[in-house]
Amino acid sequence: MAVEAVGIPQVNLGNQGLQVSKLGYGCMGLTGIYNSPVSEEDGIALLKYAFSKGITFFDTSDVYGADHANEILVGKALKQLPREKIQLATKFGILRFDPAGLVVKGTAEYVRSCCEASLKRLGVDYIDLYYVHRIDTSVPIEETMGELKKLVEEGKIKYIGLSEASPNTIRRAHAVHPITAVQMEYSILTRDIEEEIIPVCRELGIGIVPYSPISRGFFGGKAVVERVPANSFLQSQPRFSGQNLEHNKIFYMRIEELAKKHGCSVVQLALAWVLQGDDMVPIPGTTKIKNLDENIGALTVKLTEHDAQQISDAVPVHEVAGLRTYETLHRVSYKFADTPLPNDSK
Repeated sequence: MAVEAVGIPQVNLGNQGLQVSKLGYGCMGLTGIYNSPVSEEDGIALLKYAFSKGITFFDTSDVYGADHANEILVGKALKQLPREKIQLATKFGILRFDPAGLVVKGTAEYVRSCCEASLKRLGVDYIDLYYVHRIDTSVPIEETMGELKKLVEEGKIKYIGLSEASPNTIRRAHAVHPITAVQMEYSILTRDIEEEIIPVCRELGIGIVPYSPISRGFFGGKAVVERVPANSFLQSQPRFSGQNLEHNKIFYMRIEELAKKHGCSVVQLALAWVLQGDDMVPIPGTTKIKNLDENIGALTVKLTEHDAQQISDAVPVHEVAGLRTYETLHRVSYKFADTPLPNDSK
């Protein structure tokens, strides 16, 4: 195989044995959300380039892109990479995005059908890390986890993860089968998980995979120093619109000043702040090689505890204007669930 991964350390994600590159790659944007989709050729080339730089942890989902385009693209790229050196993560559980909110499903039958379909689209025999993308509160998490446990026993998945789950759900799921990773939004602007989620994960030995670690591109200059594309998901984001944006720009300027002191870019300082924890493996996404190189450069930025605190203090979370995403994304419809049973997913 001509392409070899170098340059980025491998770390333990959780305490179940999964080793991944310290920096992962979020594939969602390749099939369009923040920008227009990239061509298949360019998407495959970017994934191969990321691997050549040492990124071996790739994150996708069955809901990314029209007609599962993201998994299909990632699967084609995997055929040109050494499968045994890749840590592949995908997700299930979101049926679709509706105007009224997410439609999710977590029944045992659905778990298995989704896994089988993802294996086929990705063209692989196993998935390294399989996440419950969103929690179906009408189905006991024990039912969902029970089927995932069977898939582990069958060798179809190696490790189990949860995304956007509550402390209670994490504990209940972990009691059925060890959870390897919890994926949550986490960045300098979004620190909701510090109070409860991070402590629970560290208590149970669960790795943390921050998505949107650059605050949905905010610290990359989106809407601050460059325009947001008209077709971008960011157009609907509360923090990127109107008075909220004008208010939040001050935080970009503060981090920009601190980045100058550290001799790095704003993006690199924002990522370095997230990268501090030994159990933190962020998965920033990009469609540009120059941005990918910049992200990788964050690994060379070393922060002391004082530096990290200074960065935190520059962005008091209670002063950030706007919700982290539009409200309907937090509301969930359960029209596919059979019986409404309580299961905290807050």
